[in-house]
Amino acid sequence: MQYEHILIRYGELALKKRNRGDFEAQLVRNIKKSLQAQPNVQVERVYGRLYLVLNGEPYEQVAEKLKKVFGIYSFSPTRFLKTFELETIQQAALEVLRDVEPVPRTFKVTVKRPNKQFPYRSQEMNHLVGSYILRNTENIKVDVHHPEVELVVEIRIEGVFISCRTIRGMGGLPTGSSGKAMLMLSGGIDSPVAGWMTMKRGVRIEGVHFHSYPFTSERAKQKVIDLARILSQYSGGMKLHIVPFTEIQTQIRQHCPEHYMITIMRRFMMRITERLAQKHGALAIATGESLGQVASQTMESMYTINSAIHTPVIRPLIAMDKEEIMAISRRIGTYETSILPYEDCCTIFVPKSPVTKPKPEQAEKFERALDVERLIEEAVNGVETIWIEFGDEKVEHQNFF
Repeated sequence: MQYEHILIRYGELALKKRNRGDFEAQLVRNIKKSLQAQPNVQVERVYGRLYLVLNGEPYEQVAEKLKKVFGIYSFSPTRFLKTFELETIQQAALEVLRDVEPVPRTFKVTVKRPNKQFPYRSQEMNHLVGSYILRNTENIKVDVHHPEVELVVEIRIEGVFISCRTIRGMGGLPTGSSGKAMLMLSGGIDSPVAGWMTMKRGVRIEGVHFHSYPFTSERAKQKVIDLARILSQYSGGMKLHIVPFTEIQTQIRQHCPEHYMITIMRRFMMRITERLAQKHGALAIATGESLGQVASQTMESMYTINSAIHTPVIRPLIAMDKEEIMAISRRIGTYETSILPYEDCCTIFVPKSPVTKPKPEQAEKFERALDVERLIEEAVNGVETIWIEFGDEKVEHQNFF
């Protein structure tokens, strides 16, 4: 069957009150952006629902895009009728059920009747549609408790919508409805997952990657661009800021105690990311830190690193273990890219015994040997920004010192 309509359901979005309209409008914008390659699709908005009119666009392609739009709890390919004649509704319901593969052995009819002018009540329609299907099919029976297929007939003012397939969406809130954050994006497993989870709460992200050429290769840089490209499938596009970090790491190695190198390096990363957040209108920094995973992610380390900035830090993975993070990474498509063996700046100059309980006053003392403000300013001025959208990338600004 060639479906011409898709019914879209919200999850927690439906619980919003006064600002619900703003969330819905953002979701509509995100859907339209994700379907730019299907220009004939129309979005129709009614209370509590969105409908897509495909106008000849292939359902399968549209469905694949919708699966990656945050804010959609589920959606269904739907048969739409403009007529309210009982026999036509019964016939259409039978056709929709017959389109299910494999052929179900049990089914249930659920009729919803927002249109109170329709002459039959919901329970009466359940019986009228279900009995019609039983009379015209073989080897199928009704199971109201555990059906293999639930046939939903929704009778609204604008017409009748019939569906029996439900595809789960991403859930969450529409990207862009909760502000912007800068994601500290390394080439590892954790930070892309943190970015994805941050976007799921409606936050638009811009990536910040620290690149230490020639200590890290161009392949390492490309790996991060590829990770940003994967994340952009869920966000509709994102900026990636690539920060030249070689001079800072060199200065830290030359002038600071080895066991404090990671702590001081992370403090510099936070300061630079904060400057970029201020420059680009972001209100928070998101990281892939998980409590206790490595030396820089102990409670004491995070406290000392955080003390270098004033911007809030979002850590969506803080209470997750590695297996949980890897499972999400595989599900969202970043895992295979993340495990490519190209080093990032966090893996070079690694001390044998990094401090696990650093103190802010000690870090500040060691940083006095560095020209902190000059190093930060030069790094920010040397940022290369790339805009990545639907697999395409474009250099927006490049200025190396």
